[in-house]
Amino acid sequence: MSTMKGVDGEFLGVGDKAGLDIWCIMGTNVVPIAKSLHGKFYTGNCYIILHTAEVKSGTRRHNVHYWIGEEAKEEDCLMASDKAIELDAALGSHAIQCRETQGEESDKFLSYFKPCIIPVQGSFSSHWRRSGDECDGTTMFRCEGEHVARLREVPFSRSSLDHKAAFIVDTPSKIFLFSGCNSCIQTRAMALDVIKHLRENRHCGRCEIGIIEDGKLASDSDAGEFWNLFGGYAPIPRDVPDAANGGPMTTSPKKLFWINKRILVPMETHVLEREMLKSDRSYILDCGTEIFLWIGMTTLVSEKKTSATALEEYVHLQGRSSIGRTVIMTEGHEIVDFKLHFQHWPKNVVQKLYEAGRQKVAAIFKHQGYDVAEIPDDKPRQLISSNGCLKVWLVDRGCVTLLCTEEQEQLYNGDCYIIQYSYAEDGKDYHLFLAWFGQDSVQEDRVATVSLMSSMADSVKGRAVVGQVLEGREPELFFLVFKSLIIFKGGRSTAYKNSILQKSNRTEQYQKDGAALFRVQGLRPDCIQAIQVHLAASSLNSSHCYILQDGASFFTWLGSLSSPSDHVLLDRMMDKLCPLKQSLLVREGSEPDRFWTTLGGRSEYSKEKCVKGWPTDPHLYTCTFQQCLFKAKEVFSFSQDDLATEETLILDCGEEIFVWVGLHSGVTSKEHALDFGKMFLQAGIARDGPRSINDTTVYAVAEGDEPAFFTSFFNWDSSKQAAAMLGNSFERKLAMLKGLSPKMETPDRSLRKSSSRRQEISSEPTTPEQQQQQPAAARRTFGSASAGRTARERLPPPSSAASASPATPSWSLKSRASSSPSTPATARRLFPSSSLHAPGTAAAHLPSPTAIGSPGRRR
Repeated sequence: MSTMKGVDGEFLGVGDKAGLDIWCIMGTNVVPIAKSLHGKFYTGNCYIILHTAEVKSGTRRHNVHYWIGEEAKEEDCLMASDKAIELDAALGSHAIQCRETQGEESDKFLSYFKPCIIPVQGSFSSHWRRSGDECDGTTMFRCEGEHVARLREVPFSRSSLDHKAAFIVDTPSKIFLFSGCNSCIQTRAMALDVIKHLRENRHCGRCEIGIIEDGKLASDSDAGEFWNLFGGYAPIPRDVPDAANGGPMTTSPKKLFWINKRILVPMETHVLEREMLKSDRSYILDCGTEIFLWIGMTTLVSEKKTSATALEEYVHLQGRSSIGRTVIMTEGHEIVDFKLHFQHWPKNVVQKLYEAGRQKVAAIFKHQGYDVAEIPDDKPRQLISSNGCLKVWLVDRGCVTLLCTEEQEQLYNGDCYIIQYSYAEDGKDYHLFLAWFGQDSVQEDRVATVSLMSSMADSVKGRAVVGQVLEGREPELFFLVFKSLIIFKGGRSTAYKNSILQKSNRTEQYQKDGAALFRVQGLRPDCIQAIQVHLAASSLNSSHCYILQDGASFFTWLGSLSSPSDHVLLDRMMDKLCPLKQSLLVREGSEPDRFWTTLGGRSEYSKEKCVKGWPTDPHLYTCTFQQCLFKAKEVFSFSQDDLATEETLILDCGEEIFVWVGLHSGVTSKEHALDFGKMFLQAGIARDGPRSINDTTVYAVAEGDEPAFFTSFFNWDSSKQAAAMLGNSFERKLAMLKGLSPKMETPDRSLRKSSSRRQEISSEPTTPEQQQQQPAAARRTFGSASAGRTARERLPPPSSAASASPATPSWSLKSRASSSPSTPATARRLFPSSSLHAPGTAAAHLPSPTAIGSPGRRR
């Protein structure tokens, strides 16, 4: 085997397969650990852990961790840091390295070993022949954490109990769970996962389970048996408040050092800039709760080891060997948390070498006379059924009007629309509602559209998902629900027309007999779009095909980098845009003068190949909004089991995010859920900065209503779908752990659709002065609902709406304000439904989008 200078031979060739590789430090050597022993760490040793993941770009992502047991020798700690550097060098010096200390492991590290890791006393060398997790006596563990279990063995004593955590007492014949009264539901549920692990691995699956709830001493045999283990019951003292929570949070000043032969040289600066970091040096950035080691790309392996040793010495000298977070990274592969500490950090420009390269290679072979077949584009995923029913409503003056079949495939960029796509999947009825905002649409219409869409989604039977889309940033899913789509410039809504009158420079609007330029695109032959763009030569692009209209004459323009499949789409769209019309075919470079005259003259335009980027790897975050502060925390190595019914989680897929709302979460409406998505984007979680809501599609998905285009990001098991299960996360897991059939209820969408949100809307301040007095957080959280109320105030009274022609039914924000105060509290959970209201109430008169008999046609 070939060797690499300064790199242990055990590390050569690793990291080519997804999964875990673990080595134990034994003197100056590393010993590979068998897969069957992964997750078993001895307190007297240090370990090297490599996690390899396949990412959607086709490459592999490596994360290196070195774990330090609480009884490990100092020389082993230094050796572990050196070996982590060697492993990174063997992988190409682009891995992130994290220092993990026993009891203070990062969530990412713990997520590799679900449900938990249980450190074993002693050292690996003295337990060579020991296998399994035999239970010799009684052990007691303290369990914390929500999506990963932080397990710590504590003395088997009553004094170890407290009210904040969950405690597991493992005896030879029975496992007890004691839930502190101040522990959260998710922690208790995680403790049940640990108990299941202990029962299977220590008791061969044959062991009783007892559940004890703090503060409840009813004649429970489990409780009596539990307290007898401690010599009888005695009250547990009150919890002592954490010092960290007892006073205001203080931010430690940042300290930057550059490493000169293991000597740390302070760098005096008030503001950190990227230019301060030199490629031939290494630096330590101490931010208080986290310490970073940045290594320049031109440093040698020996110099990197010296820097890692200096980091270990600094951590021990500061007395922080088991406190905080320590991360090592190489120049060019910095994590976001590190870059955020600098005033200005240039954004990385990712070159799509593979995609661009394959096109160039094909072009070279063609030029040399070889018969090269066209490289097929990646086929779009089948995200949604193609046999659904499409309906489109135009939003105007706080009301909606259903468009006829011919017009629903023609949108205007000055308007806002509500799109409903109803389809069946796996024997279930789904309804996808999308609020589409044209680029030139006005805020008044946008606000009303979201509010009206929520009302319409609340009234349908079946599983409803809502989304918010801006023109120009539509996801594939949006185009797939249309067979074909044409987007014109201009608008028909009153608010848009009024805004145009107030502008000095009039925007371009489509005229049937005028001049217009359309870019033609599509996902497949039966899914094509024509987008009207600015009438100028600068709008052209060699990668696309275009239709140029000049009165009654038409040109079809083929870009030099367009493909034969693009040409097929162009012909199909020409038949739809102007049927029975003949067009003049024009290839790039051979345009007649009239072509350029219609565009206003020649000018420069893009001639580079437009290449679709790799899809973004999804990330899952649990989100909370408390005390005017939005917080998000990543859930690593996520699975379907991480969708806890008490939480609101966000699945971030780059250009799309899904706000998943648990049945027992605090989110009370679809609008509220969409606002959560907006706050997530504005917070810039896991990004270099805030993201615009205009660049990202946001969906709101309720527990139990998950469509296939959401579940495709998980290894989804329909049998786990808890929409019809009663109870919280703990109660559901307990029922399954004890082998009981979970309590089920007939899925009744109305029990999960809140009417409390409507009461909140109607009780908001109605004057500008009161709006200013309202807390900023509340205005931000329910912003769309508040703005919806503003639009509602302009509507005519209900009697006027009732007298309208039956042939032109329309939705209005007025209809949403009514709510029955007698609605049971259990029914006021999530997403209102008209079925909650008694006949005769205002809500009962709302027409259902799926039951409109004679829709009003847009003239």
